[in-house]
Amino acid sequence: MAHIGIFYGSTTGNTQEVAEKIAKALNVDKADLHDVSNAKADFGAYDVLLFGSSTLGYGDLQDDWDSFIGKVKSADLNGKKVALFGCGDSASYSDTFCDAIGKIYNEIKNKGCTIIGQVSTEGYTYDGSDSVVDGRFVGLPIDNDNESDQTDQRIACWVEDLKKEI
Repeated sequence: MAHIGIFYGSTTGNTQEVAEKIAKALNVDKADLHDVSNAKADFGAYDVLLFGSSTLGYGDLQDDWDSFIGKVKSADLNGKKVALFGCGDSASYSDTFCDAIGKIYNEIKNKGCTIIGQVSTEGYTYDGSDSVVDGRFVGLPIDNDNESDQTDQRIACWVEDLKKEI
């Protein structure tokens, strides 16, 4: 399988937990699981990159991503496969649900990488999201606050789809 690096930002621990579950399901070594608060933007070693961020407030990137996104924007992602995932609150922030993954998507969509892992909006309850493009989420949205009973199944289905695209 391709060499996979997972880069995530997490404030409350939800996105870290999701990143760890994804890493386990994809057999990604712990050394390839990076918290962006202290990660180097060494993307060259990876064939596939997974970027994860929780959405804070009214559609903002997780705080550690504020500085890390610049490293992603300046990186050479040409020829890489990139998948996105994130956590949000579809009840309290239903009009900005998982906007952070949409923000990351907008920064990398023209960087020569192939975005993989889009997800159907079916089964999600929300009013709006910058992470929906052409009727699909650009990555895996997770709502551990209101739909934690669906998290493991959503991750499992997404990982199976990713394996086909990797």
